[in-house]
Amino acid sequence: MCEKIQKILSFFGHSSRREIEKMIKSENILINDKKAFIGQRFDKNKIDKITIKGEVVSIKKKEFNTKVLIYNKPEGEICTRYDFKKRPTVFDKLPILRMQRWISIGRLDLNTRGLLLFTNDGYLANELMHPRNQIEREYYIRVFGKIDKNTMNILKNGVRIKDGYASFKEIQSIDLKKSSKNQWFKGIICEGRNREIRFMWKKMKCQVSRLIRIRYGNVILPKTLKLGKYLELNSVLINKLYNLIPKKSFL
Repeated sequence: MCEKIQKILSFFGHSSRREIEKMIKSENILINDKKAFIGQRFDKNKIDKITIKGEVVSIKKKEFNTKVLIYNKPEGEICTRYDFKKRPTVFDKLPILRMQRWISIGRLDLNTRGLLLFTNDGYLANELMHPRNQIEREYYIRVFGKIDKNTMNILKNGVRIKDGYASFKEIQSIDLKKSSKNQWFKGIICEGRNREIRFMWKKMKCQVSRLIRIRYGNVILPKTLKLGKYLELNSVLINKLYNLIPKKSFL
C-alpha cells in the first residue's frame, strides 16, 4: 500500500508530519537518492534508501515501542531543536534515542513554563496536536488588568486575534484576592496556536504576567516533577493518550 512519505517517516519517529513537510520543501529529504516532493507516495517495502539532512535513516524496524515523556519546561527555554542564538532548548535535557528522534507534542513560548509532552511516534504527535481532535490544554494564568464579568464572557464566546477567532472552553478565577491588580485564573483551550492565550487577554487590554501549562489531554503535570526534569509514561498512560484520538491506522 502506498502512503505519503511524511506519514511513513513520522510513523517511524523521524519527526512530525509538519516538520517533515518543511524538510521536503527545503530539499533535505532524499528517497532512493532522489529529492522528495510534497504529496509523493511510496510503498514502504520498496524504499531502498532514505536520507534526511545527509544522514541515512531506517524504516525497517521489527518492533516499534511508543515512548512518551513528560517534561516540566522552565521559563527561558525554547521549543526548537536548534537555535542560532545558542539559547537553551527543551531538547537539551532529554535522553538520547537510538535511530529515532523526540517529537514535541505542541510547544510553549519562551516565557511559558509547565507541561510538555514528547514522543517518538509521529502519528501520535500529529493527532494530539491537530485542531480537529479538540484535545484540551489546561493552564494557570496570572493576569494584570481590569477584569469583570463581561471580560470573562467575551473570552468564552470568542476573541478575534491575528489568525482568526479564539476562545476558552472554560475559564474561571481561582484567586481569592479579587482586589489585587494581578489575578489568577484556570483556563482550558482546545487548540495550540502560537501565543494564543496571551493574544486573547491582550485583546481585553490585560497582560498575562505568568502562564503555566498543567495538563495536556488526560496527562497532568505531576506536582513532584521539578523544573527542567522529565519522566517517562508507562504503557497504561500511553494507551490512554491513544484513546483520545481516532483509531490508529497502521502502515
